[in-house]
Amino acid sequence: MTGQDRIPVTVIGLGSMGRALAGAFIRAGHRTTVWNRTAAKAAPLVAEGAVHEQDIAEAVAASPLVVACLTTYDATIGALEPAAGVLEGRALVTLNSGSPAQARRAAAWAAGLGARHLGGAIKNVPSAVGAADTLLYYGGDRSVFDEFEPVLRVLGGDTVHLGDDPDLAALYEMAVGGTLLPALVGFFQGAAALQARGLEAASMVRFSVKWFQMIESVLPVLAEEIDEGDYGSPLSSVNTFLAGAAHDDGFGEEAGLDVEWHRPFHDLLRRAVEDGHGEHSIAAVTEVLKRPAAAG
Repeated sequence: MTGQDRIPVTVIGLGSMGRALAGAFIRAGHRTTVWNRTAAKAAPLVAEGAVHEQDIAEAVAASPLVVACLTTYDATIGALEPAAGVLEGRALVTLNSGSPAQARRAAAWAAGLGARHLGGAIKNVPSAVGAADTLLYYGGDRSVFDEFEPVLRVLGGDTVHLGDDPDLAALYEMAVGGTLLPALVGFFQGAAALQARGLEAASMVRFSVKWFQMIESVLPVLAEEIDEGDYGSPLSSVNTFLAGAAHDDGFGEEAGLDVEWHRPFHDLLRRAVEDGHGEHSIAAVTEVLKRPAAAG
């Protein structure tokens, strides 16, 4: 990276992810200004070479690129309100959680102040920031992405611009992130069952990874079925999954587990069968999800 590419960066928010972002910028040679509501969190970064500003307006004014990493869009706006007068003309990248609607509101707020906005998402843990395969994606002003892509790529080698709509990162974040909690709860259930037999949870990790790799291998096929709306040649049918669901209660009783979290999934399978998808691919559950269940 040349000296010309070492654009000054300001990082707003120094939670575990914000600290990782700032550290990556520092190590890449960018003059990095940091701000956090709890000032003490800046000390380790200052020791690495960051500049700490206690006034958020001064922190924002220090750099043409401002990266905000707070918990929510509301928290981001709330923190940046005192710096509203110096946001004009600056590139504001928001890396926080929230819905597409909240992302659109944040983008409109930034635009109203004359800021150039990108909404982004980090698809990994703080320790992976800066790795060649770490994924970050962004939606919003393409000119901002093109101008600052070399700087943003410091955070992860797999850096993607999704399109000009400001809510695309939030949309994909929710769409992709929906798999996380069910997968983790499934793993936790397995761990609890093994421990009930005096076995270690660590003993199942290798097998769980293989299972996730199998799921990875079939996702392109399932996505093609969904995009084409053709579920007639299933790798595995809805009826097959529903037959397997019958074993969950017995497994839970034997291992002394709470398996109530399966109930909504079983209901989706039954609704799919009622809609005539019993012998169709499990991907046909997508069609059920497009029609929310009637309130009971």
